[in-house]
Amino acid sequence: MDRQTQHTTAWHALDVASIEHSLDATPRGLSGSEAAERLEKLGPNVLPHAPRPAWWQIALRQFRSPLIYILGVAAAVSVAIGEPTDAAFIGAVLGLNALIGGYQEWRAEKSTQALQQLLRIRAAVMRDGEVCEIDAEQVVPGDTVWLESGNRVPADVRLVSAHGLEIDESLLTGESLAVSKDPTWVGNASTSVGDRKNMTFAGSIVVRGRAQGMVVATGSDTHVGQLAMDVIGAPGGKPPLLERLERFTRVVAAAVLIAACAVAVLGVVLHNHSAHDMFLFAVALAVSAIPEGLPVALTVALAIGTGRMARRGVIVRRLAAVEGLGSCTLIASDKTGTLTCNELTVREIRLATGGRFDVSGEGFVPDGQVTHEGQVIEARADPLLDRLADVAVLCNEADLHRRDGQWIWRGDAVDLALLGMAHKLGRTREASMSSHPQVNELPFEPERQFAATYHQSGDTTDVFVKGAPEKVLAMCDWRDDAGGTGAAQSIEAMHQLAESMGQQGYRVLALAEGKATGPLEPAQAPPEPLHLTFLGFVGMIDPLRPGVRDAVAACREAGVGVCMITGDHPVTALAIARDLGLASEPHQVVTGSALAKMSPGEMDQAVKTALVFARVAPHQKLELVNAARRVGHFVAVTGDGVNDAPALRAANIGAAMGKSGTDVAREAAELVISDDNFATIVAGIEEGRVAYDNVRKVIYLLISTGAAEVVLVGLALMAGLPLPLLAVQLLWLNLVTNGIQDVALAFEPSEGDVLGRKPRPTSERIFNRLMIERTIVAALVMGFVGFGAFWWMLRAGWTEATARNALLLLMVLFENVHIGNCRSETKSALRLSPFRSPILLGGALIAMLIHLGTMFVPLGQKILHVEPVSLTTFASLWALALSVFVAMEVHKWIWSVRESRGAAS
Repeated sequence: MDRQTQHTTAWHALDVASIEHSLDATPRGLSGSEAAERLEKLGPNVLPHAPRPAWWQIALRQFRSPLIYILGVAAAVSVAIGEPTDAAFIGAVLGLNALIGGYQEWRAEKSTQALQQLLRIRAAVMRDGEVCEIDAEQVVPGDTVWLESGNRVPADVRLVSAHGLEIDESLLTGESLAVSKDPTWVGNASTSVGDRKNMTFAGSIVVRGRAQGMVVATGSDTHVGQLAMDVIGAPGGKPPLLERLERFTRVVAAAVLIAACAVAVLGVVLHNHSAHDMFLFAVALAVSAIPEGLPVALTVALAIGTGRMARRGVIVRRLAAVEGLGSCTLIASDKTGTLTCNELTVREIRLATGGRFDVSGEGFVPDGQVTHEGQVIEARADPLLDRLADVAVLCNEADLHRRDGQWIWRGDAVDLALLGMAHKLGRTREASMSSHPQVNELPFEPERQFAATYHQSGDTTDVFVKGAPEKVLAMCDWRDDAGGTGAAQSIEAMHQLAESMGQQGYRVLALAEGKATGPLEPAQAPPEPLHLTFLGFVGMIDPLRPGVRDAVAACREAGVGVCMITGDHPVTALAIARDLGLASEPHQVVTGSALAKMSPGEMDQAVKTALVFARVAPHQKLELVNAARRVGHFVAVTGDGVNDAPALRAANIGAAMGKSGTDVAREAAELVISDDNFATIVAGIEEGRVAYDNVRKVIYLLISTGAAEVVLVGLALMAGLPLPLLAVQLLWLNLVTNGIQDVALAFEPSEGDVLGRKPRPTSERIFNRLMIERTIVAALVMGFVGFGAFWWMLRAGWTEATARNALLLLMVLFENVHIGNCRSETKSALRLSPFRSPILLGGALIAMLIHLGTMFVPLGQKILHVEPVSLTTFASLWALALSVFVAMEVHKWIWSVRESRGAAS
């Protein structure tokens, strides 16, 4: 027995004898020594997982950015040309960036370290001829295991015998209903996972019945283990911000290199400077033009977004993924457990008399009402409805009760749905059982298609039955008004009604009652009941989570498409899609079988037009995500099951459910929705867009001020003037005064209209037309005004040092004024109160005070070559700095007029 045999053998296609031979095992299990030998050879029964990064690995990850590489080269060149101060400044920036970003990602990792929970369970196995309970990690292939209601399956198991076994495989297949198992069934090698009736898979849950089986695969060789391996090994999609930043960095690097080389050539050709001097000058110019403060500011902006999203229920595991939801154009969502509660709920009751009752509420918690034509039905108001409720609670094996203010439940989803319905009609299982003690039962079996319980009622025994409509209807008496229900419908009409309810996506259950015939011995199985009185149908469905419908509508208003990808039946998927407003007709649902026949081009077209995909296998979810990316979408995938993990990994942004989600799904995702509510994703979209807005604001501030310095230096060089600012003064502007302001700008709150905008086009660069225009205007205004002031001061007889001191102060004042322009790309700065963002206001004041302080402190005077200025000079410089405010207000007005005309045409 080896690992290759475990995951390549089609165990579901073999009979039990062949499996025992392949595993060298017997129904009496393994000996302790044989189990130990297999454990040593094959390893423990644990899921594979990527090694957790150490703190130093998280820190090193912060340096994996093209912008960081550019700064690193600049620092190396500074050291090479004998400017250690410049290199030290840049090194300090990189260290601060790594510290902030590393701390945020370390916190996120600590909040999501829950891997292996699927297999941290106990298992009943036979060892040395005796049944014992061991840790699931010690289970090995060949072990004989016992399963019963409530157990989580410890490994992939080939069933040997079973009694009424139903398994919840929703985490693997997306199917919300429990699956009946049959150990006598033998399939072929190509049978899909969801249809393998003689297999149970690791991580699934036994909801009803009991079984004995043989372990055929453990750990990474289980079905869930193979999916986990695919997730670990597959490359993930890049977050939108990372893609845009990479493009932006390439543009910055090219622009800086071209500008520095051009200035150096001009100096040599036009002014006869030495090549050595102009090389040093070009390096200084490049260092000043590169936004050294940008990595820190971006990291802070994303860290702030992380905190804001966490407060609204979204845990960010990768810093660059903060704005991912805000960038995405399509959310591909799983149905079960994400859009729906993954808890069956009775939605409709149809009595034998034809009466229809609607049931409100979601999930197993019995909050809701039963209504008829809009009127609330009180307890005991309808005799026939009361009789149906009695059957619902008495022919039932589940438990639903309140403890310490919380609802607690255990049992099969169908039974729990019936208990919830009965609670809304004033019925409880405990009260009904006390007046109708149970004396015998016929438990549900797949081949039987119904369940029946027998209860003492005075001197007679009542029988209560629930089951498949076609089976229960055949057991009923259809003579006129049999059973005193007043029913006039025929069995044919009831069949048609059940079929109609099924076409609406309901799981339909028939309920009936009658009198037992013959003596009942508790130790013997009772006879199948006949001549029952049909009471009615209940229609159950896995309902939408509260707020999901509004959340999907909000996504649409924000320009974000939503499509549903599920392993569930097309009829059920369509019913949910109708509730969501995604689809209304069967032809709008694309099935997995249809996808299997499509070429890549046809699948690309299907992604463009279809919004519902049903009976989809895990690998097809992955193909759909890749197809969506091919047609230009930035894709966010939401899901909670193991079957969602590959698609979560491949998406631009993966968002896993935090409560009900599997650890494999959370491991594959960049974001975790802590409250499992799809509606929280809308909050994530809003915060993601705010984070990206702030990133753009920070970039605009730094690039426009850096470009202004290039304009200033270039003009001075072309005019034959001395260097207007020294290298250390340029770094002071970029790293200290501007560095404080850009970090403060990262705290800017939402402008209030982010959800009213459409997503950015996937091809849009960070430096789009608006930012390019605005950067050029701001840089030219600040550069020309600064050059003019410097030229005038030298002509007026000021010394170079005095003129540089005043020019440095002017540039600081420019930054303080310009930060107000950067608060909104479209709104006037006059419409935004400075007190709306106290951190930004405080940051601007602190930056100003720090610079003024250095002008009076001897150490600052020595390093920066500065000195105090008169109040008259300060006021004059402040007036000059307001020129950039006027220019930006004019440009915003021109832009708004241009956009209004474009929209009108």
